[in-house]
Amino acid sequence: MSSDALLTLGIIAVVLVALVRNIAPPDLVFLGATSVLAAFGVISPKEAFAGFANEGVLTVAVLFVVAASLRDTGVLDTVGYYLLRKTSTKTGVLGRLSIIVVSSSAFLNNTPIVAMFMPIVLDWCRRHRISPSQLLIPLSYLAILGGTCTLIGTSTNLVVNGLMIENGLPGMSLFELGRVGIPCAIVGALYLIFFSDRLLPERKDLISQLSDSRREYLLEMQVLNDCRLVGQTVEAGGLRHLPGLFLIEIDRGDQIVAPVGPNDVIRANDRLVFTGIVSSIIELEQIPGLIPLADPSYEVSPKQKRNRSLYEAVISGISPLNGKTIRSANFRSTYGAAVVAVHRSGSRIKKKIGDIALQPGDTLLLQTNPSFLKKHRDDPAFFLISRVDEWRPLRRDRAWVSIALFTILLVLMTTGAMSTAVAGLLIAVASVGFGCISVSEARRSVEWEVLVTIAAAFGVGTAMQNSGAATSLSELVVSATAPLGLMAALTSIYIIGSLLTSLITNNAAAILMFPICLETAQLFQVDSRPFLMVSIMSASACFMTPIGYQTNMMVYGPGGYKFADFLRIGVPMNIVLGAMVVVLVPLFWPF
Repeated sequence: MSSDALLTLGIIAVVLVALVRNIAPPDLVFLGATSVLAAFGVISPKEAFAGFANEGVLTVAVLFVVAASLRDTGVLDTVGYYLLRKTSTKTGVLGRLSIIVVSSSAFLNNTPIVAMFMPIVLDWCRRHRISPSQLLIPLSYLAILGGTCTLIGTSTNLVVNGLMIENGLPGMSLFELGRVGIPCAIVGALYLIFFSDRLLPERKDLISQLSDSRREYLLEMQVLNDCRLVGQTVEAGGLRHLPGLFLIEIDRGDQIVAPVGPNDVIRANDRLVFTGIVSSIIELEQIPGLIPLADPSYEVSPKQKRNRSLYEAVISGISPLNGKTIRSANFRSTYGAAVVAVHRSGSRIKKKIGDIALQPGDTLLLQTNPSFLKKHRDDPAFFLISRVDEWRPLRRDRAWVSIALFTILLVLMTTGAMSTAVAGLLIAVASVGFGCISVSEARRSVEWEVLVTIAAAFGVGTAMQNSGAATSLSELVVSATAPLGLMAALTSIYIIGSLLTSLITNNAAAILMFPICLETAQLFQVDSRPFLMVSIMSASACFMTPIGYQTNMMVYGPGGYKFADFLRIGVPMNIVLGAMVVVLVPLFWPF
């Protein structure tokens, strides 16, 4: 083994230790490894930076924007509501995701599938006070499993199919790989449904970490005729699952429902009185047909609302608002802002919001133009004004445009009319151009740490190839197991492929394994197809580390995972699926 190969393996060992022990963030670890490899000449500067221009990395970036446009137009909220509305357990959620995600990723690129469903899963976790660390790894794994069911399920399948044709071998049909992929997807999904709860950590998200001293607002919402809550119980409508929120009463004019039970039915024109924290108020505002009542002039056109922001403003001791009710103060005409909710420290306000006589120290939640802060920063009426950064107005009037653009993206990707990166970029730009998402939100939607990690990992993979480390290790293991027979050789192909795909990209692992599969088949004088099918399945078995596949990296940060979490759930899964692959492949593709 060459000195370059030994150096590369040593650096990879350091990378793995750093990731397992969480010594530094993944993007910094891989940037450091790639820079060291480039400094020692194992890879050229061009190869070190090639990942930043890689089509796959650019695809991930633009798909973040496409997914964000679906979120900002309310499409994801609607999909998530109808997909997960009648389940309150992790097992139920995983069961539904298994059907939808596996079947979708069998025909579509895995990355947009995960990008689309990740916000839905996070929203459900927030509502049910469940850590997203219990569901995001399964989401990524389900997408990977679906990719093994068809020829177009993942780029790895297409890469190997192209190599087969180049070498004079028959190419794969659309569903040929599904003979093994579909049984593996079913078993893998069942494994995740029944064992992920035990194997994955329960890490609390930010909502559940809020202390008891959090600021609670009083909020009145009116149910319009077209609201989806009409005719539903409080429980079915999801109003009992928003963290930090309590439905105090339902006002029906001549009837007051208090206390409110989970089986009370919501009617059109009901006035719902809540007390809750800002993040939950934001969740309420995203329900179409449910509007705040603190300010009668709250309702504005979707285009006007699109350019608004949410602010918190504290009433000062010399404010002209003191002693006045929100209704009598003509707040909207005076300050150009609509009052959404009111907070009074130390006591719960029991009056209707419009009838509250404001006092010094009261905090108002305001929806207004971004210029409000600049105009009233020095206004003696307010002690303090701060922006609520996590709030964004939903562009529901652009929902159908967003759906149409996403449908076009799926058609372009499925038919291969243009590359995934170009199609994604085209739809991302169109989403901004047609007003589905603002330019600033598009920039903020990109997970830069994920992109840097993926791009830097390409340099490490190239070093494995350039130095000969990958080939040397593979040939050594295969030669050691070949005398034990065909099944041992087939097993070794899976083990090497799954180990390689855990260290480098799945496409690189498949390419490296291709000549080894041909050589092994020639050694035994048998058909090479069984070995190639095993290598394809092993290259897609990216379950043991976050770095093997881009969807794993996409859920790494939002799930609050550590490197060891992937090993804990991924190693047993890889063993089970590997045993299935080695047994099933010779049945469908005899030697």
